Amino acid sequence: MRSFTSSAVLILLVMIIVNCGSFPLSAEPEVDPLRYSKAINNFVRADSVAMPAPNSLLFVGSSSIVGWKTLAADLPEVNVINRGFGGSHMADLIYYMDQIVFPYNPNAIVVYEGDNDIASGLSPKAFYKNYLTFIQRTLENWPEIPIFFISIKPSLDRVDHMENMAKANALVKAYTLEHENLFYIDVFNPMLNENGTPREDIFGHDGLHMNATGYELWTEIVRAELGVD
Repeated sequence: MRSFTSSAVLILLVMIIVNCGSFPLSAEPEVDPLRYSKAINNFVRADSVAMPAPNSLLFVGSSSIVGWKTLAADLPEVNVINRGFGGSHMADLIYYMDQIVFPYNPNAIVVYEGDNDIASGLSPKAFYKNYLTFIQRTLENWPEIPIFFISIKPSLDRVDHMENMAKANALVKAYTLEHENLFYIDVFNPMLNENGTPREDIFGHDGLHMNATGYELWTEIVRAELGVD
């Protein structure tokens, strides 16, 4: 009798945990933004020596922005500020907005995040929620500033995450279409072969980061969306 009762109680507890919204089966992964404190401090230190010109085009995001070494040469018509920090998630960018977004008074912002978020296990809806937080905080300071979101890119190294990346992109795109000053830059589809797999010629040896050919593709797309052609 005691054994039966104990088993019944255990089963009941499991059912309660499974069905209770307060106890999700899988928690969203958490990130520690302090792991990037050195990189952010370097930006702050550089700004203390020479603050970038106002009314520039601010690029923020993860390693795809960091690796865009030819950014200024690719957009010679405008002043650009590159504040990418490699490996970052949207949550990291939100955490450091006071240091690498708000000090610059840009005339537009281009953001690339989501690659590492989705690959780490963050759901498309959770990423979208973080995207909305970034948008809200930005527009609270600059209600009419244009914000361009470069879609999460596919890559050879992260083929298994492409479906969730596409879902996150779709959520962001749908939201931007409803708001005048928000824009969606599609690099996802142009980076695919006709069979729907990532192009091999646009990535470096790690299959994740782009090579010069990849950045040439991005430059063409981004310039057209920014209207600098």
